[in-house]
Amino acid sequence: MGEDWRESARVALARGPAALVSVLATEGSAPREAGARMVISPTESWGSIGGGNLEFTAIAQARAALTRPPGSWAVQDYPLGPLLGQCCGGRVRLLIEHLDPAACGFLAEPAGESLITELEEHRVHRAYGVGQAAYLPSARGDKPGAGARFIESLAAPAPPVLLCGGGHVGQAIARALEGLPFALHWLDSRADLPAAPGLRHCPPEEMAARLANAPAETVALILTHDHGLDYRLVAAALGGAAGFVGLIGSATKRARFLTRLRAEGLDSSRLVCPIGLPGISGKEPAIIAVAVAAQLLGLRSATSFSKAGPELDKR
Repeated sequence: MGEDWRESARVALARGPAALVSVLATEGSAPREAGARMVISPTESWGSIGGGNLEFTAIAQARAALTRPPGSWAVQDYPLGPLLGQCCGGRVRLLIEHLDPAACGFLAEPAGESLITELEEHRVHRAYGVGQAAYLPSARGDKPGAGARFIESLAAPAPPVLLCGGGHVGQAIARALEGLPFALHWLDSRADLPAAPGLRHCPPEEMAARLANAPAETVALILTHDHGLDYRLVAAALGGAAGFVGLIGSATKRARFLTRLRAEGLDSSRLVCPIGLPGISGKEPAIIAVAVAAQLLGLRSATSFSKAGPELDKR
C-alpha cells in the first residue's frame, strides 16, 4: 500500500479495529523521520517507522491500545539505546492511538494543504485545513497532552517524472520508482509495444509538446529506442522549464548531442547524461534503474520537493 497511511487506515478500518502509530519527533540518530506512520490491526500492519526493536515495541503497544476504547491515545518516548538496545542512539516520540471510526471522516475527503491534528481528552481529532507552525515538537521535555495541536504540511506534491521510453531500461526504472515519492508519467511512441502497467502510447509530437510545456519541478528522463527521437525530445525539454533533463547514453552520445544543441543555440546546462548516481557501474537495466532512482531521491532531498514533517502549534 506504499506510504499513504490514510489509504492503509481506510482499508484497515473497513476490516475491523485499527491503531495508528505516528512519529511526532526525533532527536539524534533515528530510523525514520517525524511524520512516519504505521497502521496496525490485530493481525496485520502497514507502513514502517524504521524496523528493529522500536517497531516491534510500537506494534505491541498499538495492539494493546486496541483493547482500550476507540479514541484512546498516548504519547510515548523511546531512548533507542538505553531502552531498546538499538545502536542508533537517538530518541523517538510516538503518538499511539486506537482509531475511532467516528473521528476518521477526513480519510474519505480530498486532502487539503495541511492536516491539523488536535489531541482531545478521549480522542484525536483531524481535519484538513491551512496553516503553518513555527517549530517541530521536541523529543524531550514535557509530553504534549490534551489541547496540543499539530499542523502537518501536505501541500508539497510528489514531483512529476516524465519517463519517455518503454524498453527494458524504461520498464526497470518504472518498477524502481514504485512506492517512491514521485508521480510517474510513462510514455512510449510505439503503438505495438507490449502493454505494461502505467505505460501509455504517445505519439512523438505529443511527447515533445509535453516536455516543452512541463513545469519546472518536472524530472524528464529520455531513453527511447531511437537516437533521433531522443535528440528531438531533449531539445524540446531544454527549450522548456523542466528542472532535470536526463538522457541515457554514452560519453560519445553526449558529445554529439551537445554539439548539435550548441549549433541550435540551446542551453545544455540542464542536460544530465549519462543518467544515474555516479559511482554505480553496470549496464544491466536493473542496475541502471537503481542508480537513477537513487539520483532522483538525492535531487528531491536537495530541493524544495521535500515535504516538511509535522509541526506543533502551541496556541
